[in-house]
Amino acid sequence: MTGAIWHKSTRSSGNQGDCVEVADNLPGVVGVRDSKDRPGPVLTFEPTTWKAFVEFAKQH
Repeated sequence: MTGAIWHKSTRSSGNQGDCVEVADNLPGVVGVRDSKDRPGPVLTFEPTTWKAFVEFAKQH
């Protein structure tokens, strides 16, 4: 994920900030990682799949 710019949700202030981080600045891929294990594995999603997930989560 060279060139990824990672960010946390504004809703992640609890739990000492431990949460998932998302990088959505790369073409054709969205990366998701655990903020407690930054060098660890990264899940990748197509942008349309990630957008559908976020929209679903907002409704529930």
